[in-house]
Amino acid sequence: MFSKKWLFTTILVFIGTAVCIRLGFWQLNRLETRRAFNTQVETMRAKPILNLNTETPNNIDSMEWRKVTVTGEYDFENQMALRNQYHNNQYGYHLITPLLFDGGAVLVNRGWIPADSSSTAQDWRMYDDEESTITVQGQIRLGQQKPTFGGVADALPIDGTKLEVWNNLDVEKMSTQLPYPILDIFIQPDVIENDSTPPIAYQPTIELTEGSHFGYALQWFSFAIILFFGYPFYLRKQ
Repeated sequence: MFSKKWLFTTILVFIGTAVCIRLGFWQLNRLETRRAFNTQVETMRAKPILNLNTETPNNIDSMEWRKVTVTGEYDFENQMALRNQYHNNQYGYHLITPLLFDGGAVLVNRGWIPADSSSTAQDWRMYDDEESTITVQGQIRLGQQKPTFGGVADALPIDGTKLEVWNNLDVEKMSTQLPYPILDIFIQPDVIENDSTPPIAYQPTIELTEGSHFGYALQWFSFAIILFFGYPFYLRKQ
């Protein structure tokens, strides 16, 4: 196994075994992350609806996916848009509008608008037909920064002007260009059935399953066993 003829192959087998074991534990870690996510969603959805007009918890950023309601007025002058959004395979944006209410403010993802409505705040005013006072119901969501892999980070203009079109719904960074403090979350409003008038509310589809992570982990561990224990038999046969 450690002779000059087989040394390089032996090293490759050991490296391959280590990689397979590492990938197996990686899948188990992903399984635990998936289970934690499922527990978070199920726990928050089981809680009563949170009324931001009467209660604003200090730890609201730990309540993602909880039902929420709030009554206030939209600040259309400071709304922004999220690019690369699709509805029925049609490209567009999501309108992100601050909602002002007694005691604070919160961003609301009002939903999808078509790309042919241009990409400036002035053009988005065509969708500002909401009543002066409106009640929004939906789910608490956390800000979404640039993904670890892929995606484009948002950079605020160095001249101090407002960034109107964003790549990521980064609540923390968006808050820096608003003239008032906002909550560390945004609201994803409930979908209205058969709604076809932009902005069209959107809710992500969530599958509360464990996926295939455990099966993949077993496969990687099996590959490691086959490599580590099968290699000596292969050498003996040679």
